[in-house]
Amino acid sequence: MALPPQKFREIVFQLLYSHDMSKTNDDDMLRLMMAELAVTKQIVTAAQTRMRAVIAHQSEIDDLIAAASLSYAFERIPSVERNILRLGVFEMVFDKEVPPKAALAEAIRLARKFSTPESASFVNAILDNIYKSNHGIPVDQACLSKALESLSESEEIAEKAGQAQPPSIGIDDAEAEPPAK
Repeated sequence: MALPPQKFREIVFQLLYSHDMSKTNDDDMLRLMMAELAVTKQIVTAAQTRMRAVIAHQSEIDDLIAAASLSYAFERIPSVERNILRLGVFEMVFDKEVPPKAALAEAIRLARKFSTPESASFVNAILDNIYKSNHGIPVDQACLSKALESLSESEEIAEKAGQAQPPSIGIDDAEAEPPAK
């Protein structure tokens, strides 16, 4: 049974993310992906080849993302979104087999699946900006600014939630002496 292109793309994204986070060993990732995703060695090996192709163009890809991001520093882009963007830009610019609009749509789908709705809007805005720039179409700065603002607000909410104190569950009461009988 052949693997759908969407599933293959998810495997490539997961390999890119893993590589970005910890520079993992290919053999370890091969075994992990086969076990966790129930896919064949051939599929993971093909995905690793695709991942290496993206990494081979990473500096060019990152420059395109940084240029399209304008008021949002590349270093601030969360790793999930950064790697979705890398894969999307690779497919749009360097892979002649994938139509650019399909690459854009798939990157948005990955962002929705692996991140947040705000991230999907951000990925859409950045990739749309890159697509338009590559085809000589004027870029809608207002749309890009709105997506960046939305992602920033989402980050702030997540940061505040991470700093919030968990509700008390009566630990002090549990450590107190039991009542006398």
